[in-house]
Amino acid sequence: MTPPSPAPAPAPGPRPRARDLGIVIGPTPTGPLDALTDVPGVRVGHTTLRPRPDVHSGVTAVVPDGVRPGAPLPAGVFTGNGYGKLMGTTQLAELGELETPVLLTSTLSAFRVADALVGWMLEQPGCEDVVSLNPVVGECNDGFLSDIRRRPVREEHVRAALDRASAGTVAEGCVGAGTGTVALGFKAGVGTSSRTPEVRGRRVTVGALVQANFGGALRVLGRTVTPRSLGLEDAGPPAETGSCMIVVATDAPLDARQLTRVARRAVFALARTGAAYSHGSGDYAVAFTTTRPGAAPPLADADLSPLFEAVLDAVEEAVLNSLLAATTTTGYAGRTVPALPAAAAAGAASSTGR
Repeated sequence: MTPPSPAPAPAPGPRPRARDLGIVIGPTPTGPLDALTDVPGVRVGHTTLRPRPDVHSGVTAVVPDGVRPGAPLPAGVFTGNGYGKLMGTTQLAELGELETPVLLTSTLSAFRVADALVGWMLEQPGCEDVVSLNPVVGECNDGFLSDIRRRPVREEHVRAALDRASAGTVAEGCVGAGTGTVALGFKAGVGTSSRTPEVRGRRVTVGALVQANFGGALRVLGRTVTPRSLGLEDAGPPAETGSCMIVVATDAPLDARQLTRVARRAVFALARTGAAYSHGSGDYAVAFTTTRPGAAPPLADADLSPLFEAVLDAVEEAVLNSLLAATTTTGYAGRTVPALPAAAAAGAASSTGR
């Protein structure tokens, strides 16, 4: 079988983001792109696979500059519900160090993606003598809209996502690892957002990227919005299934223990959007800092509250962006999942008075 050819991630389309609709979450300002790439030294790349009608899948790469086994970054991980295949968690939790990019993909493609990441890493400068490394790869099950058993993501697709990763605008919605995902009754995908909280008199940046694929009933600033309430067919997978992968990056000087606390808040934020945290959901967050140990005075735990609030707000907005950027998709077995109408999201937000 000829593997699907990679499709370049499309430029952001005309569908609005949350802030375009007046949906402003929290008081903290965003970075200039309102994206994970607002954190200096962090790049994002996608490879999107859409040999219609049966495959809607891909891979998304979060690439911190210079990360490798000999130059790891402080990191933490938190599991909200562990029904998933997040590879690399045990070493990440044990050592508190991230030594590869973080890749996101489809469940049954995750193992091939991990192998491809290892091959790519071994070729990077500074890895000439590496004999062990810990690839971090997360996944969501896109099998409702994609023929997941085809395991379409191959080595060339992984390398393309890594090599095209950039520090610019991040494509959202039906791209990369979010091409076939569904969340909260609507077509979802990849979403991102950022915040620049003030901590001890200095501005730091924190960004979040989500691969949204989880069950529950969508809440927009606290108001529930479902396909049925909008007169749309409720055609998604069972509400109790699904997952969400969250990647958080910051330039704040934090240690691994503090980054694990940050990762917890990222998973907690899903509750604001209506997440069910069901039995079959894999809800994970990986958090890392681009500031290496000793490069800046570490923050005290008592100073972290503004950063925690920023993470909660950024993840909530990233989930909404993943929904708003996605488009109605017909996929495997003729299944169709509707996009969230922008007008409905804006109307829900305006009715809250927030």
